[in-house]
Amino acid sequence: MNYQQTLEFLYSKLPMFTRVGASAFKKDLTNTIILCEALDNPQDKFKSVHVAGTNGKGSTSHMLASVLQAQGYKTGLYTSPHLKDFRERIRINGKMMSKTEVVSFVKDQQKLIEKTEPSFFEVTVAMAFDHFAKHQVDVAVIEVGLGGRLDSTNIITPQISVITNISLDHMNMLGNTLSEIAGEKAGIIKKNIPVIIGETQEESAPVFIKKAKAEGAPIVFADQVLTAQDFKIKNSKLSLSVYQDGKIKYKDLQSDLTGVYQYKNILTVLETLAVLNEKTEIKTDQESIYKGISQVKKQTGLQGRWQTLSKNPLVICDTGHNEAGIKEVIKNITQTPYQNLHIVFGMVNDKDISKVLSLMPKNAIYYFCKPDLERGLVANALKEQAAAFNLNGYIYASVAEAKASAIQAAGTNDLIFIGGSTFVVAEAI
Repeated sequence: MNYQQTLEFLYSKLPMFTRVGASAFKKDLTNTIILCEALDNPQDKFKSVHVAGTNGKGSTSHMLASVLQAQGYKTGLYTSPHLKDFRERIRINGKMMSKTEVVSFVKDQQKLIEKTEPSFFEVTVAMAFDHFAKHQVDVAVIEVGLGGRLDSTNIITPQISVITNISLDHMNMLGNTLSEIAGEKAGIIKKNIPVIIGETQEESAPVFIKKAKAEGAPIVFADQVLTAQDFKIKNSKLSLSVYQDGKIKYKDLQSDLTGVYQYKNILTVLETLAVLNEKTEIKTDQESIYKGISQVKKQTGLQGRWQTLSKNPLVICDTGHNEAGIKEVIKNITQTPYQNLHIVFGMVNDKDISKVLSLMPKNAIYYFCKPDLERGLVANALKEQAAAFNLNGYIYASVAEAKASAIQAAGTNDLIFIGGSTFVVAEAI
């Protein structure tokens, strides 16, 4: 098989969550364990940092990897889903796994894959762990795919566990309340391994505290230790200062991820690095922290987080797709100057669509479209549901067509926002 045929094998033969939804989510770790045992347990051959959460886990993972890389560590990074290229999921020092290595992994493991019948995600996790072990990374940042307790990544014993926040998402698999979902995310908390929680939330905090106590895991809530002030956007970067106990700890920290919501992720990253410094052999200095946080996109290839695609008119996309994510996106929209607002919008059919639609701005022209995958919500149905919330616009056959129409209709001082789903953003980019 060549690279294209290998991808087709992975995409078509294996249940893939992004394509078919909940039916691809395996409720235990058996397949991952079988695959990794056949590979001589690569997950035990490198140090790791485990990152879960409803929103912000991708940005947090990339920031951590960027800082570790700036410090000189050979740094693995496993994230999902990918936007354009499958190999975005598996990187070392920002460089994607080669096509040749993807092909040879699948070729070598094809019999086992056909016998075990794992999901696409289970195979990808095993591939990432094998890649990191073979290349002898110093440390790998591993982002949880879904939930935590039963996620395929949860066979690692990390140096530290990180949970960014909890909000309602994937309820059909993780639970209907914040505390139920927190219980699933808390599944990554391990015996005696420190855990950082990004945001203190009334419903989820007791769940994390109880689990950490049961595991003897030291727990810190980043937002109780650090605060961020003096926000401004300058030279296309988010600038802020970070305080601890009323004293300035990081003055004029700059981030190339300009979404104002990123300050929460930055505090989570800083506290994670502080605890790693204190309790493990993974050390980072202030210079690497400044450099790593200011050059995330350059060092790790992160895309789709309040990303400017073009100017005049200003076209911005963001992968925020659940209630909490959309709230943050809307804060950014309100802080962006524009004359008229155009929104290219599509969703998948297993989300709580009404919650998201109820938050969307009514003063915008909408360009409804369906992302190109089985789970994509038909544009017609989306337009009908949106009308109930006084969101009005037009239907387009594809994301590309919707984007082109919005650009054609927009004036120079208008804002075009593209989002609603990670998959809409992937097609727009």
